[in-house]
Amino acid sequence: MSDNTSPDVAHHLRITGRVQGVSYRAWTQDRARSLGLSGWVQNEADGSVTALVQGPEEAVAALIRAAQDGPTAARVSAVNSTEAAPDDTLIGFGIRR
Repeated sequence: MSDNTSPDVAHHLRITGRVQGVSYRAWTQDRARSLGLSGWVQNEADGSVTALVQGPEEAVAALIRAAQDGPTAARVSAVNSTEAAPDDTLIGFGIRR
């Protein structure tokens, strides 16, 4: 039985493969917002993309599954997910530059 007071979960993601220069961050932001998640996504110097996603467990899991494919031009090698501490100060989902 689920209720609206169930605590959010948070996961830190590291996505590797051909994930920069293919609109991966914008795709992640759009998908996260459509799922009602908060957090951020950013490119890393090593060519990977990292993200912090937070929200209801089912929505976070849905984003992690979708991240395996990403946008059409992406070629994802791996999505590594680790649990993180939820951050009550996160509002919305942004792209970090």
